[in-house]
Amino acid sequence: MSEPDAIVVGAGPNGLAAAVTLARAGLSVRVYEKSDAIGGGSRTDELTLPGFRHDVCSAVHPMAYVSEFFARFGLTDRIDFADPELAYAQPLHDGRAALAWRDLDRTAEGLGRYGAAWLSLFRPLVDGADRVADFVSRSQLSVPRHPITLARFGLRVLEQGSRLWNIRWTGDEAPALLTGVLTHSIRPLPGLGPTAPGLVLATYAHAGGWPIPIGGSASIVEAMAADARAHGAEIITGHTVTSLRELPRARAVVFDTNPRDLVAIAGDRLPARYVRRLGRFRYGNAVAKVDFALDGPVPWANPDLNAAGTIHVGGTRADLARAEHEVAHGRHPENPFVLVSQPSVFDATRAPAGKQVLWTYTHVPRGSTIDLTERVTAQLERYAPGFRDRVLATASRSAAQFAEYNPNYIGGDIAAGDVTVGQLVARPVLAHDPWRTPATGIYLCSASTPPGPGVHGIGGWRAALSALRHEFGITTPPDLSPDGRGRAF
Repeated sequence: MSEPDAIVVGAGPNGLAAAVTLARAGLSVRVYEKSDAIGGGSRTDELTLPGFRHDVCSAVHPMAYVSEFFARFGLTDRIDFADPELAYAQPLHDGRAALAWRDLDRTAEGLGRYGAAWLSLFRPLVDGADRVADFVSRSQLSVPRHPITLARFGLRVLEQGSRLWNIRWTGDEAPALLTGVLTHSIRPLPGLGPTAPGLVLATYAHAGGWPIPIGGSASIVEAMAADARAHGAEIITGHTVTSLRELPRARAVVFDTNPRDLVAIAGDRLPARYVRRLGRFRYGNAVAKVDFALDGPVPWANPDLNAAGTIHVGGTRADLARAEHEVAHGRHPENPFVLVSQPSVFDATRAPAGKQVLWTYTHVPRGSTIDLTERVTAQLERYAPGFRDRVLATASRSAAQFAEYNPNYIGGDIAAGDVTVGQLVARPVLAHDPWRTPATGIYLCSASTPPGPGVHGIGGWRAALSALRHEFGITTPPDLSPDGRGRAF
């Protein structure tokens, strides 16, 4: 087997983005993936019954339309997406629900007298969503290209991430609607760490929506893998890399792994000081997942929820904060936050005619081995009476099982690193080019690097651009477009 120019370890979304970028630059590329299937956090499989196709991890993709890598790659020209008009929703105990439409004005109108506060919070961010996406995708030490947008964003993070978070609200619908998004980061609330990515996600809901890929999340990685192969990359699955010495010589090795595995594989090449810094990188709490095969739609108490792509189940702002506080203190909440996606409402390929798949996860302490099927089912029953009667089959995965499924999810931490303010800035270390390690030719591109968790490909793209510049002297980003004509940025 010949020696490639570049090697990528890990075929998750970021690893494949790196492979696409390097191969498009004319390099010979080889990808090694531990699993028998590519995709990492973006796989789709029949987890419950034949014909019911469930997303194994990621399901809804807020960054599909705003990621600069995906824009350059032309993702929306390669695969189809469903675009729910109702991006996400928050049911409340008495049958009410707060609704976040793609249309910002429609959302504000539905929030009644609290709509003006929602508009004042989000209008400047939505109008500058492309600028928000730009500073999110760069090293936090880079000079901001849009300082006014950054300042507006920062002020809103300080407000909603602190004890001032109820200063603009007196009702429960609007704050509950926002808190459902802030809760994604599996951190105590209020807090600056979860608020920053939460506001980004909420902004994207109004700027383009939270799209659902037709055919499942695997469609995204399959498109990237097909492009990488079309440009000469080789993808080897079922191959565990335990040491750099096992690999053929290459001028660049890009790791789509967590920092611990980077050290385990390449530690003897890394400076001791850098290894110590990586050792200070902390991992967060976790998720437990439950997938449902249903004999029909979820019987939501509020029928508006039938049109929502994503639903944050858990009640009011205070209810959600209480549940996250319990997780942070090592407990499993009796009334947990449950993140819900109902993709088969929008994508007929996911389930047999007349049936539905339901994707859910809940937050748990890191390393939890508990099966949360009953607790998740009970929580859904509170907001959708009769839900139990619709269940044909379930498949569950504990936090510990998530860690076995994907080595990057240490203890079941799907963010591949705690989402604190410090670790949003230093991810995994404080550096102008956090994707480049001090060792010649070694790069890190996983969700443990900026911009953090999510399916966006930016970590892989940034790492590959750095490798092209430093190892191969290629300073012009390669054209990634499907037709080879490129796009202006």
